[in-house]
Amino acid sequence: MEIHCPDIPATLEPAAALDRLGDEIAELSAHIEAATARLLDLIREFDARGGWNSGFRSCAAWLSWRVGLDLGAARERVRVARALGTLPLLAQALTHGELSYAKVRALTQVATPETEERLLGVGRAGTAAHVERIVRGWRRVDRHAEARETRRQHASRALHVYEDEDGTVVLRGRLAPEVGALLIKALQAARETLYQRRRSEETANRPADPSAEAPTMAQQQADALALVAETALHHGLDPGAPGERYQVVVHVDAPALADPDEPGQSVLEGGTHVSAETSRRLACDASRVVMRHDRDGRVVEVGARTRTIPPALRRALHYRDRGRRFPGCGVPLGEGHHVRHWAQGGPTTLSNLTLLCRRHHRAVHEEGYRIDPQPNGGLRFLRPDGRPLPEVPAPVALPVDPVQALRTQHDSQGLRLHARTACPGWLGERLDLGWAIDVLHPLATRGA
Repeated sequence: MEIHCPDIPATLEPAAALDRLGDEIAELSAHIEAATARLLDLIREFDARGGWNSGFRSCAAWLSWRVGLDLGAARERVRVARALGTLPLLAQALTHGELSYAKVRALTQVATPETEERLLGVGRAGTAAHVERIVRGWRRVDRHAEARETRRQHASRALHVYEDEDGTVVLRGRLAPEVGALLIKALQAARETLYQRRRSEETANRPADPSAEAPTMAQQQADALALVAETALHHGLDPGAPGERYQVVVHVDAPALADPDEPGQSVLEGGTHVSAETSRRLACDASRVVMRHDRDGRVVEVGARTRTIPPALRRALHYRDRGRRFPGCGVPLGEGHHVRHWAQGGPTTLSNLTLLCRRHHRAVHEEGYRIDPQPNGGLRFLRPDGRPLPEVPAPVALPVDPVQALRTQHDSQGLRLHARTACPGWLGERLDLGWAIDVLHPLATRGA
């Protein structure tokens, strides 16, 4: 029998040389942690100032497009960056290279301004594995405290839905925790599919509009709820003929549909006005019924209902575009969009169609983004100010020796980082998790 074993060097490296190599790894890791702290500061500021509102639905989506992060990792970076804005001690420890990003990421899951100092001690004293175990134990105590309120919260559940005088629908309610968690998760997922952007006050061909600001969180939630309802019906919540009850009907005059600047009605079935451009967006991918009226407004002829995009063509469109075409958009579901609207004579053909998610479809119709067809069959997307939105961002220029540049930058900032900077104070003793939680957690301490 032939036995294979790994190659073993004839002579082992001198211990001193390996120690120096290990120290260099530890020192460079400390520099990387300090640089990560600066990166999180920049992400937090970029997020707060809405820098990602240039065609992307969230800061995480922009990070995924711009720097190549996986979307899940990008969301976690944004979460940690936001959390460190209220946790200055943890932020400072990361800046000084004393804590690793892995420790800080775990601690920000439970830390509050009141508990930050004691959790910082955990991060400095323990390994990353210790920190993860203590955070899990901490969260268990939190869950037990919340469980005492379960019955009261369940009994208070309610939902009130009514129409206000101006036609808007008002919601007010309280849900059981597990139902609320389901709704919150659905809204979070829906918000990821929606694009929020601030209308630029610096657009040369438009006057500054003080109302054109980034949507508030309440507005984002309202948009997300609309998408949740639309998606539920789209996936057959009420299949078959009874589903007709749930269709949204828009009445729009043909001249206004062909040109939003032309006069004409554009109203929902109940009489609520919507803009002609909104009607154009809805008509891109919907059922269509043509009605003729006489001079007194009476209906004299009603045509058969037809689909704007036939099923076979829709399948080909989904196969070609794989869900969406807008740069940086990762939403798998899409709506058909006529590059040249059918009301203006644009053909319903594969070459004149593209898939856009609901949020980006709105951006193209109502928010000034434009699509420029290319001779090779591709599409170029333009921002409202005419600047192109590239499919792939331009590469970033790097110094010849990035590591030395990082060390030089930190030296100029007064950071003295070395191989022992991030070493924990742990001496090898066994972690008593129960005792640690009793000492650290405020609720456990009071219970004692």
